[in-house]
Amino acid sequence: MQNYSGEIGLQYHLQIRKGDVGRYVILPGDPKRCEKIASHFDEPILVADSREFTTYTGYLDGEKVSVTSTGIGGPSASIAMEELVNCGADTFIRVGTCGGMEINVKGSDIVIATGAIRMEGTSKEYAPIEFPAVADLDVTNALVHAARKLGYTYHAGVVECKDAFYGQHDPDSKPVSYELLNKWEAWLRLGCKASEMESAALFVVASHLGVRCGSDFLVVANQERQKAGLENPIVHDTESAIKVGVEAIRELIRQDRETKAMYEKK
Repeated sequence: MQNYSGEIGLQYHLQIRKGDVGRYVILPGDPKRCEKIASHFDEPILVADSREFTTYTGYLDGEKVSVTSTGIGGPSASIAMEELVNCGADTFIRVGTCGGMEINVKGSDIVIATGAIRMEGTSKEYAPIEFPAVADLDVTNALVHAARKLGYTYHAGVVECKDAFYGQHDPDSKPVSYELLNKWEAWLRLGCKASEMESAALFVVASHLGVRCGSDFLVVANQERQKAGLENPIVHDTESAIKVGVEAIRELIRQDRETKAMYEKK
């Protein structure tokens, strides 16, 4: 492949090299969330700040870990994952926000994605549409364990991923409103928990690259609750979702160490 960075091993978009990041990486969308997430690490340092991609690296329980922002949507998220894997990362947790869909999913709740509806375009350049976008089981179980341990209300299930934010929030104004509204109704009938913009791409790219990926989100609000005239709290503080992601990384570190020790004894 063409080397665009001008330096062998320097990743063109993230501006990182091997050794800059740990094998475990948290992926927020917003670059401004990276410092907040890194504050949960021991000895965090800013590694790179390029375009929408900000990277910090530190330690959790003595293990090197990182956080890298992906920007909004699948295209930039797939770039981040590809370049992080090139530098040695193999376990990812997307930590972000979502809009609730199922009626009992309320603002401030946590949603943990078990799989994602591929309403976006990035994953189609990695796999045929028949291939499912599924979260890694170990990462998903670690996220569920973390949410329970921390006492948060959580919902685990399928999420919808789209490319157009306003296609969801103002579908009637779009020329393809007939398709957007009909599919939204289908997702609701199928019990979809929430809507967001990155997990489908990340799950399919992770399958392609042979790495682990899961997702947890803060529910900002639920437009279906608003439509139904139900209480619809609007929440923006992502600290609970961050804590779930960090605790899940700790659990994965523990599990991976136990697995390594077991194989070393054989």
